[in-house]
Amino acid sequence: MAAAAAAAAVGGSQSSQAELPAPGLALDKAATAAHLKAALSRPDNRAGAEELQALLERVLSAERPLAAAADGEEAAAAGGGGGPGAAEEEALEWCKCLLAGGGGYDEFCAAVRAYDPAALCGLVWTANFVAYRCRTCGISPCMSLCAECFHQGDHTGHDFNMFRSQAGGACDCGDSNVMRESGFCKRHQIKSSSNIPCVPKDLLMMSEFVLPRFIFCLIQYLREGYNEPADVPSEKDLNKVLQLLEPQISFLEDLTKMGGAMRSVLTQVLTNQQNYKDLTSGLGENACAKKSHEKYLIALKSSGLTYPEDKLVYGIQEPSAGTSTLAVQGFAGATGTLGQLDSSDEEDQDGSQGLGKRKRVKLSSNTKDQSIMDVLKHKSFLEELLFWTIKYEFPQKMVTFLLNMLPDQEYKVAFTKTFVQHYAFIMKTLKKSHESDTMSNRIVHISVQLFSNEELARQVTEECQLLDIMVTVLLYMMESCLIKSELQDEENSLHVVVNCGEALLKNNTYWPLVSDFINILSHQSVAKRFLEDHGLLVTWMNFVSFFQGMNLNKRELNEHVEFESQTYYAAFAAELEACAQPMWGLLSHCKVRETQEYTRNVVRYCLEALQDWFDAINFVDEPAPNQVTFHLPLHRYYAMFLSKAVKCQELDLDSVLPDQEMLMKLMIHPLQIQASLAEIHSNMWVRNGLQIKGQAMTYVQSHFCNSMIDPDIYLLQVCASRLDPDYFISSVFERFKVVDLLTMASQHQNTVLDAEHERSMLEGALTFLVILLSLRLHLGMSDDEILRAEMVAQLCMNDRTHSSLLDLIPENPNPKSGIIPGSYSFESVLSAVADFKAPVFEPGGSMQQGMYTPKAEVWDQEFDPVMVILRTVYRRDVQSAMDRYTAFLKQSGKFPGNPWPPYKKRTPLHPSYKGLMRLLHCKTLHIVLFTLLYKILMDHQNLSEHVLCMVLYLIELGLENSAEEESDEEASVCGPERCHDSWFPGSNLVSNMRHFINYVRVRVPETAPEVKRDSPASTSSDSLGSLQSSRRPKVLQRENSGTAQVFSLVAERRKKFQEIINRSSSEANQVVRPKTSNKWSAPGSAPQLTTAILEIKESILSLLIKLHHKLSGKQNSYYPAWLDDIEILIQPEIPKYSHGDGITAVERILLKAALQSRMNKRIIEEICRKVTPPVPPKKVTAAEKKTLDKEERRQKARERQQKLLAEFASRQKSFMETAMDVDSPENDIPMEITAAEPQISEAVYDCVICGQSGPSSEDRPTGLVVLLQASSVLGQCRDNIEPKKLPITEEEQIYPWDTCAAVHDVRLSLLQRYFKDSSCLLAVSIGWEGGVYVQTCGHTLHIDCHKSYMESLRNDQVLQGFSVDKGEFTCPLCRQFANSVLPCYPGSNVENNLWQRPSNKNIQDLIKEVEELQGRPGAFPVSISSETNLSKEMESVMKDIKNTTQKKYRDYSKTPGSPDNDFLFMYSVARTNLELELIHRGGNLCSGGASTAGKRSCLNQLFHVLALHMRLYSIDSEYNPWRKLTQLVEEVNSQLGNEEQQPEVPILYHDVTSLLLIQILMMPQPLRKDHFTCIVKVLFTLLYTQALVALSVKCSEEDRSAWKHTGALKKNTCDAEKSHEVLLSFVISELSKGKLYHEEGTQECAMVSPIAWSSESMEKYLQDFCLPFLRITSLLQHHLFGEDLPSCQEEEEFSVLSSCLGLLPTFYQTEHPFISASCLDWPVPAFDIISQWCFEINGFTERHAEQGKALLIQESRWKLPHLLQLPENYNTIFQYYHRKTCSVCTKVPKDPAVCLVCGTFVCLKGLCCKQQSYCECVLHSQNCGAGTGIFLLINASVIIIIRGHRFCLWGSVYLDAHGEEDRDLRRGKPLYICKERYKVLEQQWISHTFDHINKRWGPHYNGL
Repeated sequence: MAAAAAAAAVGGSQSSQAELPAPGLALDKAATAAHLKAALSRPDNRAGAEELQALLERVLSAERPLAAAADGEEAAAAGGGGGPGAAEEEALEWCKCLLAGGGGYDEFCAAVRAYDPAALCGLVWTANFVAYRCRTCGISPCMSLCAECFHQGDHTGHDFNMFRSQAGGACDCGDSNVMRESGFCKRHQIKSSSNIPCVPKDLLMMSEFVLPRFIFCLIQYLREGYNEPADVPSEKDLNKVLQLLEPQISFLEDLTKMGGAMRSVLTQVLTNQQNYKDLTSGLGENACAKKSHEKYLIALKSSGLTYPEDKLVYGIQEPSAGTSTLAVQGFAGATGTLGQLDSSDEEDQDGSQGLGKRKRVKLSSNTKDQSIMDVLKHKSFLEELLFWTIKYEFPQKMVTFLLNMLPDQEYKVAFTKTFVQHYAFIMKTLKKSHESDTMSNRIVHISVQLFSNEELARQVTEECQLLDIMVTVLLYMMESCLIKSELQDEENSLHVVVNCGEALLKNNTYWPLVSDFINILSHQSVAKRFLEDHGLLVTWMNFVSFFQGMNLNKRELNEHVEFESQTYYAAFAAELEACAQPMWGLLSHCKVRETQEYTRNVVRYCLEALQDWFDAINFVDEPAPNQVTFHLPLHRYYAMFLSKAVKCQELDLDSVLPDQEMLMKLMIHPLQIQASLAEIHSNMWVRNGLQIKGQAMTYVQSHFCNSMIDPDIYLLQVCASRLDPDYFISSVFERFKVVDLLTMASQHQNTVLDAEHERSMLEGALTFLVILLSLRLHLGMSDDEILRAEMVAQLCMNDRTHSSLLDLIPENPNPKSGIIPGSYSFESVLSAVADFKAPVFEPGGSMQQGMYTPKAEVWDQEFDPVMVILRTVYRRDVQSAMDRYTAFLKQSGKFPGNPWPPYKKRTPLHPSYKGLMRLLHCKTLHIVLFTLLYKILMDHQNLSEHVLCMVLYLIELGLENSAEEESDEEASVCGPERCHDSWFPGSNLVSNMRHFINYVRVRVPETAPEVKRDSPASTSSDSLGSLQSSRRPKVLQRENSGTAQVFSLVAERRKKFQEIINRSSSEANQVVRPKTSNKWSAPGSAPQLTTAILEIKESILSLLIKLHHKLSGKQNSYYPAWLDDIEILIQPEIPKYSHGDGITAVERILLKAALQSRMNKRIIEEICRKVTPPVPPKKVTAAEKKTLDKEERRQKARERQQKLLAEFASRQKSFMETAMDVDSPENDIPMEITAAEPQISEAVYDCVICGQSGPSSEDRPTGLVVLLQASSVLGQCRDNIEPKKLPITEEEQIYPWDTCAAVHDVRLSLLQRYFKDSSCLLAVSIGWEGGVYVQTCGHTLHIDCHKSYMESLRNDQVLQGFSVDKGEFTCPLCRQFANSVLPCYPGSNVENNLWQRPSNKNIQDLIKEVEELQGRPGAFPVSISSETNLSKEMESVMKDIKNTTQKKYRDYSKTPGSPDNDFLFMYSVARTNLELELIHRGGNLCSGGASTAGKRSCLNQLFHVLALHMRLYSIDSEYNPWRKLTQLVEEVNSQLGNEEQQPEVPILYHDVTSLLLIQILMMPQPLRKDHFTCIVKVLFTLLYTQALVALSVKCSEEDRSAWKHTGALKKNTCDAEKSHEVLLSFVISELSKGKLYHEEGTQECAMVSPIAWSSESMEKYLQDFCLPFLRITSLLQHHLFGEDLPSCQEEEEFSVLSSCLGLLPTFYQTEHPFISASCLDWPVPAFDIISQWCFEINGFTERHAEQGKALLIQESRWKLPHLLQLPENYNTIFQYYHRKTCSVCTKVPKDPAVCLVCGTFVCLKGLCCKQQSYCECVLHSQNCGAGTGIFLLINASVIIIIRGHRFCLWGSVYLDAHGEEDRDLRRGKPLYICKERYKVLEQQWISHTFDHINKRWGPHYNGL
C-alpha cells in the first residue's frame, strides 16, 4: 500500500483512479530498491529500467486533479488519511530509498561526500547573512567569503570588512578567478582533485535514473500550479504552490550539498536535451502530460514570448543554442517576427493613455531586438526550471538550489547561457512585479555570481551576444516610460526623455539590469568589445539621450508651487547609475595610448547624439529663459572622454573637438546650470519649494560631483579655451543677468533682475569665473594631487572622521578604477595633510569620535578657498572654513584681523588648455574689472567685500598668467589709430592696468545724480572742448540701444561673431537681432534713459592705490615696498603677503604688477608721489538717503541684537557656572548662618518658579526638586577584586552567588527561618536590590507653584521625552529630569546650632534621655487632627518613594502588609542613600568634604520625612533593642523557657548600621548632637564585640586557647575594658560554653587561615570590620549637623573618623600606635553585658551550631560595583553572540543583546520571549537593575539604556582604528574597546546620572 499512498506525487492529492501497484513492488521499499539496483547493474538492464520507470511513474504520478493545485482544501479532502503532505513525504521516502539502492540513505550521503573534490566553498547565503570582503585578496570587487573561510584564512593587516549581505551571495573561497590564492582558507588551499578516487559506477547509478523523473515531476507541478489569469496572479496563490513544493526543493538542495560527485550527476540531468525532449514534449498517449505541455505553452504565450514553431525561425535558431545571431537571422526572419511586436507590448500600452504624448522610438524596425526580446525555446530541464523560477518571481529556495550547483564548472557555463537567454524575460517580469525590491535582490544574487567572473563573462559575450542583449533590454525597459521633452522649444520638440515620476525610475526598478551591465563592463575583454562595436555605441548613446534634459525645472514667477515633487531623487539616481557608472567603467579601460581609437569612437557618437539632441529641441543660440535641467549625461560623456584622451592617451585635443558653432552650443547648457545655481542660492527660485535647493545641493554633493559639476566645468573650460574670450566673458555676464549692473553710473535699471538679487548674482558670476580659471582638476593635476586637494578642502571646512572623509572625497564610482577607498594613497595623503585627534570626552557627556584636523602647514600653504567653494553643499561650510582659517592665523600669530581668502598658486596648465588664460587677457574682462573697482571706490549700491575680493583675485590670476612677450617698447608704439574702438589699447592685462581712462559716456535714468550735476556744466565750453579733443574716439563709443557703455561692445561682438559662424549672414541676423534687442530694451514703464558723460581719469593701478587708502582708512597709506627694500623685486615670494586682508591683497597685486613691467613700477611710484586729493563727497539724493538710512537702521538693529544675544549668553554662562559649581550656595541647602547673629533666622529658600524667597512654612511649604529612582547598583558589589568578564564561550558563565544582594538575601531568609519575623525585620537592611535613591539638582520651589507647573505641562501638547502623568518633569531652572518634590522641614538655623552645643552630661543620663525620647508617642509636628499642607506633602512624597520601586523589593515580611514591612523599608531608604553616596565618594571618606555626590544629596530633608513617618510606628519598649544594648536583663531564663514561640534575634546578629538608623529615626527631630554621639558610642560597643566574635570564629583552635590564656592574665588591669586582648579572651571563654566552636572536624580546615594572627593583624582585622559603620555614621553626622568631613590618608581613616564622631576621648595621645579598642565607652560593665549577649547566641547554637556560625561571620568589605569586563576586540563578542540561540525560545534572535551588568543574553524586541506584554529586555531591566538596564546590542555594537519606561541609545564603547563608532556595523571594520568610554558608562551607571547626561529619551512601551 506504500506505493499507493505515494501515488499522490509532489504535493497533489491522492488520485482517485490510481490503481494498486503490482503486488511484487508492494514489499518494503528497501528491498524493492535493492532488487532494482541489482537488475540495473546487469549488462542487459532494459527490463530493470522499465520496471523502475513503471515504479516511478506510479510513485511520482502526475495524474492528479488540476484543481488540487489551486485550492489546497480540496486536495486535503481528497488526500485520504495523511492529506497531501503525507503522500509527498511518501514519494520523497521512495526517492531516497531508490537513490540509496536499498542501503541507508545517511550512509549513502556519507559515501557520496567522500568523493567530493572540495576545491571551492560555494556556500550560498541569503539576505542578512554576515559575510566578509577582503579588498587585498579580491580580484573582483564583488568577492565575498563566509565567516568560516575568512577566519580560517590569514588576512592580518589586510583591508577587509564584515558586512550584512543585502541580496544574498556565495562564498568565493577557492575560486582563483575572483580572488587571489593567498587568501584561500586552509580547507580550500589544496588543489585536491588529484588524490580523490574515481566515483564507483554503481554508487550513483540509481540517481541517474531517478532524478530526471523527479525533476520532471517538479516541473509538471510548477506548470500545473501556475494559472495564467486575466490579471497578474496573486502573490497568495504562487506562495501556496511554493509552500507545497518546499520539501522537494529542499531535497534537491540537500543533494547539491553532497559535493562534486552528486553535482555532476545533477548537471547531466539538468542539461541533457534528450531526456527533456522525451519527457516533456507532450506527445505520446499520456493525457496528463499533454495537458501539462499545453499549460506550458499558454504560459509562454502570455509572457509575450513565442514558441518558435514556424520552420523558418526554428531552423535558424538551431545553431545558436536558443539565442539568435545577427548574421544568421538576417532580414529573412524579420517578416516572421515583426508582427509580434505589438502583441508583446500590449500590457505596456494599457496605462499609456494617462500620460498622453507617449511615443515609441526606433525599436519596431530593428530585427535584432525582436529575437532578443520575444523568442524563447527551452531545450533542457535547466532552461525550463529557470523559466518557472522567473515566472514565480525568484522564490528563495529555487534561487539557492540553482546557485548551490555553481561549483560545477560545466553547470556554471550552461546556467549562465540560460540566464542570458532569459534576460529579456527577466526584465519583463521585473517590470510587472509587485515586489520588485525582493525580486531585484534575488536577480542580483544570481547575476553577480555569474558576471563577476571575467572568463565566463567573455565567453558569454562572444557566444551569446551578452552585450547586445543587455543594451537592448535596457533600452526596451526605458522605452516604456518616455515623455516628450519640454526643454527649449515646447511645441516642436522631437526629443523624448524618461519620466522621472514613473515607478520604474522612482523605485529604481532598473537597478539589477544596470548593475549587471556595470559589472560586465568592469572586465577589460568585454569592455573592449563594447568600445569597438559601433552599432552598440550608437544604441547606447541613444539610451543615454533618454536621460538628457530629464526632470526639467521651470521657475515659478508668481505663486508658490502647490505640490513639491520629489522626483529629483529618481533623476539623480538614474543619471548616476544608468549613465555615469557605465561611463566610469568604460573610462577605466581607456588609460593608455593604445586605446585612443576607443575614445575617438565614443566621442564621435557622443557628438552625433548631441547634434541630434540640439536639432530635436530646436536649439539655435539662446537658451529658453527660466528653465534648467541638471541632467546632461551626453555633455558629461563627451567631457570625460575628452579629459581622459588628453590626460592618459596623449590625443591631440583639437582632433576631437567640433567646430566653433558646436562649441558655442555645447557651452550653453552647462553655463545655464552654473547661472541657475547662483539664482537658486540668491533665492530667486524660492517659489519652486525646497526641492530645487535639494537639486542644487545634490548636483555638487560628493557622490555626484565628479559625474556632474566637474565634467560640466571642465567642458566650459574647454569651450572657453577655444572660443573668442570676449564672447565667452560677455556670455557669462549675460547668463548671470548682471550686464546692466556693470555701468559706471551710480544708478541703472536692470531689466532682467530685481535689485535685491543683483549683488548675489554678481558675486555668483565672479565666483564662477574664478573657479573656471583656477580649477585644474582635469587640466593637469595628477590623481594624487587631486586627492590631496579634495582632502584639504574637506578638512578645512570641518574636522572629519575617517569614514566621513572617505565618503566625502569623490572617488571614481567604478569600483575597479584603482583609487579604492582606504587604499594606500588615501592613507598616505591623509597622514601627510592631517593630524589625528583622539576621541575625547566633554564634561556634558557628549562623546567625540576620533577626528582628523588639518596640519598647520596645510592652513599655511594649501588652504584653497576656490576648492572649498566648489565642494560645499551648504554655504555655511565656506564660512566655517574661513572662520577656522582666521582662528589658525590668530593662534599662530600670522595675522590678527579678519583675513581674506588667501590666493593660492595653481598647478601648471596642461599645454592643450593654454587658451583658457586668454579670458584673463581680454578687454571685456578688463572693462568689467575697471568698472567694478570704480564702483566699489565710489560706494555704489549692491557691491560687497566679496565682489572686491573676487575682482582682486581675477586681477592677480591675470598677472600670474600674463603672456611673457609683453615689453615696454610695444606699449609706447600704440598710437591713437590702434585703439579707436575700445577703452584699452591692447589685450594684455599688465599693460592695460596702467592705461588711464578719462571720460566715459553712460546711459542713466533721468533721476540719477550724474544728470543733475552735468547739465549746467554742459554749457561751459571747456568741458565740451575737452570732449572734442583727439582723444575722443578712444574714450567715447557709439551708443547702442540702451546698454551701459561697456557692453554695447559686447552686443556688437556677439552679432559679428554669430555672422562669421552662420555663413549665411542674412539668416543669422534675422534670428539674432530681435533676440538681442529684446534683451536690452527697457520695459516701457521705466523712466527715460539719458546719456551722461562722466569724468573718470583713473587707471586700474590708480584705483587700486585709492582702494588701499579707502580700506586702511588713511590718506596716502600706500607706500611702494620696493622703495625701502629693493630685494623684494629680486625675490618676490614674500611670506608676509601670503595671509592678510584686502590691504595685503592690494599690496601684493601692486608688487606683482611692478615686477611684471618697469612702466607699471614707474607709474605706481608717480601716483604715490602726487598727494591724492580726497575722494569728492557724493551728493546724496533723497531716494539714496532713504536707502542709506534703511541700511543704517538695519545695521543698528543688528548690532543691538548682537549685544542682547551676547548679554544673554554671558548671563547663561554665569548661571551655568553657578549651577554646576561644587561649592555654589544654591546647593548647600541648609544655608549656614553663623551662630554669632543674634536674631533667630530661618533657612531661606528661593522658588525657581515664582522667584520669591522665604522660609518653608507649614501652610506654604517649599520643596527640593528631586529624582527618585530604584537602584540595584549596591546589590552588584562583589567581595573579590578580580572583575567579572563578559562570557564569550559556552564554558564561561556568570553566577550571581557572590553579589552583595545575594548574600544579604540569604542572610535575611536564614534569620526568618529561626527567629521571630518582626524582630528579623529590625535586624537587617533591605534595598540592596531595588532600593530607592533620591537625588536633587539643588533647586527649590513652592509646592503649590509646582502643582500649577505640572498642570501647565499636562496641558502642553508638545511631545516631551517624559511622562507628566507619572509625575515626571524637568526642573524649571536647570532642566534636569525629576519626578517628585521633597518638602523642606520648617526650622531655624540657630536652633540647629543650639542643638549642636556639646553638653557635659555623662553618658548614663544621655542614655536615659534617649530612651525617654524614643518612648514618646510619635506624631507629626502639629497634631494630626489639623492636617497641614506640610504633613500632606510629607505623606504624598512618602507614597512616591514607595511607588518608585516594585512591590517585591518592599515586602519581605512573612505576614503581608505588616507595619514592620514599612518600618524596614523606610530606614532602608536612608541606608541605601548613605551607602550609595559612599560609593560615589570611592568607597571611603579619605577625600573629605568636597564631592560631586555631596552636591546632589538631600539627605537632611529626606531624614525629616522618614523620621516623621517612622515615629508613627512605635516599637514596643520591651522589644526596643536600645534596652538590650544599655541594660543588663535579669530574668534570662524566662525567655528561653518560652519554647513554642520563635525567639528574638540575638543582639549580636543585628546589623549595627541598621540599628543606628532605627535609633536615630525614632528620635524626635531635630536631633541633639550629644544624643547622636551617645547612640553612636553605645552601638560601637556592640559592633566591637561582633568584630571580636567574628575574629574568634575565624581563627584556629590553638590560637583561641592561646588568646584566651593571655587575655585572662590582663583582665584585672585598669583599662581592661579597653583592651582587645582581654575582651577577646573573655568573648572566647563565654562562647566556649555553647557549641559555637564545636563540630570543627573536617570543614574547619578550609576556614582556618594559614597565617598566625599577630597583634597587628588582629588590630587591622578589627578596624576593617568597624570601618564601614564609621563611614556611614560620619556621613550621617555630616548631613544632619552640617559638619565638615576631614580628609585623611587611607591608613589613618579609622582614627580620624572615630575622633570626628567623638568616640576618641580628647586626652588620647597620638604617639602610641593607635588601638581601636581605645574608642570603646561601655555604658554598663563590659564583661557583664558581653556575657549577656553571648548567652543569647549560646542558646541558639545549642540547636543550630552551623547556622549560628554562618550568621556571625559578616564579610563587610565589599568592593565597588563594576560592569562586566569586555574583550579587547569586538569580533570575539560578535562571533559568539550573533549566532547564539535564545535560552527561552531556542531560536537565534533577530536582535540579540547582552546585559552588561550580569551578562544575561536577551532578545531585543523578541516577541517569542514576551511575558505579560513585557518584552525581554524591559523585563530583565526590572529584574536585574530594578528598572535600569544596560544592554549591548550585538548586531549594532551600540549600547542601549533602559530607565523605567524610557530608553535611549547611549552610543558605542567599541571604536575602530580611527576612533569612530560603527553603528549597525555598516562599515564592518574591526572594532576595539575604548576604555575611557566604558569608564564613562560605568560612572554614569554608578552615579545614577543617565537621566541627566543623556538627552535623547523616548518611551519604549515595553516593546524592547
